[in-house]
This record gives sequence, structure tokens and C-alpha cells, in this order.
Amino acid sequence: MPALQCCCACPGGAAHRGQLGPMRLRRVAAAGLLAIVSLAPAPAGADAADEVESTVWPHPERSRFWLSGQVNAIFQWHPGFRSPYAGPNSLRADPERALSRLVTVYTGARPTRRTEVLLDVESAGGGGISDALGLAGITNLDVVRNPTLGAKPYLARASGRIVVPLGVDEEDAPRGPLSMFSRLPVRRLELRVGKISLIDVFDPNAVGSDSHLQFTNWTVDNNGAFDYAADTRGYTGSFTVEYEDRRWGARYGVALMPTVANGIRLDTNIGRAHGENLEVEVRSPSTSSRASVARFLAFRNVAGMGSYREAIDAFRAGRDAVPDVVAHRRRGRVKYGFGLNLEQGLGRGIEAFARAGWNEGHNESFAYTEVNATLAVGAARSSVLRRHRGDRIGLAFVLNGISNDHREYLALGGQGFLLGDGRLRYGPERILEAYYTVRAWRGIAASLGATRIWNPGYNRDRGPVMVPMLRVHVEM
Repeated sequence: MPALQCCCACPGGAAHRGQLGPMRLRRVAAAGLLAIVSLAPAPAGADAADEVESTVWPHPERSRFWLSGQVNAIFQWHPGFRSPYAGPNSLRADPERALSRLVTVYTGARPTRRTEVLLDVESAGGGGISDALGLAGITNLDVVRNPTLGAKPYLARASGRIVVPLGVDEEDAPRGPLSMFSRLPVRRLELRVGKISLIDVFDPNAVGSDSHLQFTNWTVDNNGAFDYAADTRGYTGSFTVEYEDRRWGARYGVALMPTVANGIRLDTNIGRAHGENLEVEVRSPSTSSRASVARFLAFRNVAGMGSYREAIDAFRAGRDAVPDVVAHRRRGRVKYGFGLNLEQGLGRGIEAFARAGWNEGHNESFAYTEVNATLAVGAARSSVLRRHRGDRIGLAFVLNGISNDHREYLALGGQGFLLGDGRLRYGPERILEAYYTVRAWRGIAASLGATRIWNPGYNRDRGPVMVPMLRVHVEM
């Protein structure tokens, strides 16, 4: 099991130049969370965010058709930082800046009262710092990890959904581009098939899942250890089935895996390669502002993955000039893992969240990011200032780790699809992210944020680095 070892266990520990000891780091994070709780009081009578227009123009609640769009632009930069050496997949130590832009057109139709069809077209342009290399917790979720794909529009989602009522009671449902239903049966079965992003269905979190208005880090917005089936852009063909009741729900899905790690092509031979996902969700009977949610996730991926141990052994035996996990891929290998996802309303517009995850670290990270164990905690507060209805402030801390085989592979000069400094003096990747988002007008929002990263790419010889962020989001 990968250990999230603290770098203070090494000689020198917290005295390392540019490092914060774990106790001091916990104090910094705790002080930030306390600041969120103790900010100016929320408006009287508001236990949650004030009602604000979330789109530039309104959308009818009962229409059988949907048309909308969004534009998300994120600008990030970082100054130079300490780096005695670097490899081809390192976060660049020289100052750099990057601008990403994500444009999506959402369309949908409801042929019958209980069915819907969604079709979304997307364009991902620009890029991230260091072309989204050198970090497990990459600082911009909107970035496509293969910059050679360019900004040419592509089909993001193309799916059909059927809702089967299992009772007569109904409840209001949030209508939007990913679900056109304004009311749903309380007890129901849902079937979904087509091209989607698995995180539309699995591992959602009201506090940490939205790179448009909330956090931007990959391992804050998603469980870093959830190596969910997807192509380079984050989408896959899948079939999911969900059961929902008033206080709990369960969902299962089968999806296509990429043909190679971080690949754009999907393997359509589901007997040869596929991902299976199971999640159980339990909801408290509390009022909305004090509600709590717990989600328990398990996944199992089958694909032509490489073995870190085989790559290491071949290098040590002199058969390979450098450790190369790609050269030791074999069909039928399995990567499995588990996740825990918690939400807790605290009242007065404050919500807290936590995620924990683990996956086996013998076979290579294949689809999402190079994380074998993760722990994330954070909180956000809405309606911070009376004169800015709908504003939001958030703070999160993440600790990412990798297995013994994974770290030895990188230390010997091996490369993953994201990481590879050529050497490695291992330390868990520690990330602290904060943001403040204000709605300028209706569906137009602007954000200011920053991310502090210790041990980028799990390497105590490099960093730390600060990555400020400016973001503009338009929801149409």
C-alpha cells in the first residue's frame, strides 16, 4: 500500500530550504479554514448562497429542448523555483505563464417525459504550465494533456438517458445542461448509455468538483487515486445504471479504456479492456444547509498496462538502457482502487468536504493522473460579502503519494505519462489551493486564486512553487 510519508522523516526534515514542516503546514491550512468560517456574517436569513441568475439569459423550466454554452478561461503563471536537475517530464523551473480556454455548446432534447438525449460539442485551446507535465496534482483541470491535439472542436458528450419511476412521489431536480429534468421520481432507476465523462456520474462533490467557479487542481476537483476510464480529453463510451431513493443511491458503470496510457483512442473490445465502477451514496435527513453526504467508491480497470516492477528488474538486469514501463505492457492487467467522498453543510453558507483514495501501485497509472494514494480536505463559503451576492471563497489542502514500485521507477530515471525528473528524492506532493469567485453580472464570473505546491512531482529536490490564477467564466 503506498505510504504518504512526510518529508520531515528524511535527514534535515522541515529544515529543508523552502519546506514547511507538517505541523506548521497543518496550522496554515487550519488558519485558512478558520478564516473562511469567521468571515463577515452571511446576510440575515441566508443559510446558503443567495439566489442569483446563474446564466446570461434564462432557460425555460418546461421546454423539451435545451441549448446553452459556456466559456472558461484560466490564466496561470509561476516564478522561477529551485531545481538542481530536471527531466523531459519535469515542471519547468524557469518562469512561465499559460492561458487555457474551454468552450462548450450544450444541446439536448426530451423525446418523452422520461427520456433525454444530450449532445455537446467542445473546444479546448491554449494550454497549461509546462504543458500539464511535472505534477500529479496539475493546477488546471481544463487543460488537455496532449497539446498537439489543438483547439479543433470535438464531440464531448453524446448520450441517452431513461428514467424508470419506482414510486409515485416526485421531487424537484436542478435542471441544467447535463440533466434536463426539473422533477424526478424520488425512487427511480436511471439508465444512461453513450459518450460521457464518468465524473458526471461518479464521485461528484458540491464543494470540490467545478473548475469553472471553484478549485482548479486535478486532485481537488477529483479523487486523484480514481484512475477513471477516459481518453486524453476526459471522455469515454459507457453504460451506467443508477438506483435512487430518498436517503441513498447506488450506481454501476462499465466504460471503455484508452488503448495506451493517456491515449486519445479508446479500445472498443470491451472483453479485452474496460473499466468497472461502483458507488454507494448515503444522504442525511438534515435540512439543506446542514446536509451531509457520504459516497463510497470502488473501481477496477482492465487494460494493456505496464508493470513498474518488471521495468525496474529489466533495467537492473541490463536488458533495458533505462526503465521503460511501456516496454513491459501486457494485456489483461488489472488496476483497482477505492475512494471515500464526504460533504458536510455547516450552515451560514459554509460547506466542508473531504476525499480519500487508494489504488494498487504495481501497474502503471493509465488514464487520469499519477497518484496511488490521496487525501484532500477543504471548505468553501458562499455569500461572503453583502454587496456581492453569489460570491464564493474556498480553501483546500491535498496530500498525494505513490507506491514503492512507482517511486523507485521514477528514481531510476523512468518516465510516466506525466512525471519524470530523471531522478527522484521522494516526498509526498503537498498542495494548498485558495480561490475567491465573484459574479460580475448574471452568468459572468471572475476568480482570483493561488496554488502552493511542495515537492512537485514527488521530488523534494525541486520547489516549492507558487502558481497564481486568474479566471473568467461565462455561462450562457
